[in-house]
Amino acid sequence: MRAEFPDFRLGKVLATSFTGTLSERHGDAVERIPTPQRLIDWLTVNGLAVDSCTAAQLDLARELRESIHAAATAAALQDALPASAVQVINDFSVQGRAAAILTPEGTRRWRLSSASRVEDALSVIAADAISIIAGERDGKLALCASPTCQAAFFDTSQSRTRKWCDMNTCGNRQKKARFNAKQHKNPRSAE
Repeated sequence: MRAEFPDFRLGKVLATSFTGTLSERHGDAVERIPTPQRLIDWLTVNGLAVDSCTAAQLDLARELRESIHAAATAAALQDALPASAVQVINDFSVQGRAAAILTPEGTRRWRLSSASRVEDALSVIAADAISIIAGERDGKLALCASPTCQAAFFDTSQSRTRKWCDMNTCGNRQKKARFNAKQHKNPRSAE
């Protein structure tokens, strides 16, 4: 990956990992797919390699990303799903040409159309979003407890009480902030 761009936050759930390509939504937002090539990179890392990407396709990807984020956030809060977000997700889901393939190792991979279009990859992401928002998978949607992040993530922990979208970023940042606040409040305890 190119050093001039922020690292991807890679999760185990495709749809919420995709929404994580825009992080710190309530702070200093970090766009992790600022260029068409960067979207190609993200799709490749997630097993959805495409041949090319235009600026217009990047705009489509961002539209899907924001729709998934809006619907997943509503689902996590147990609010009504935004009709416009649902429509976008459904439209993307039916537009692509992709097939689920079983590997010899017993895992699922996606095979896109022979032309490997961005729209095919986006349809896979939309279908994944539908499965988690509809409650078809074992887990629950939750929102990151970081006040600057609040990303929707899919909690598959045994207790379903995970607080952070990513422990290595948001979780550690919050733990460090609490530690520093405690040290500031009790300066003698550091001696």
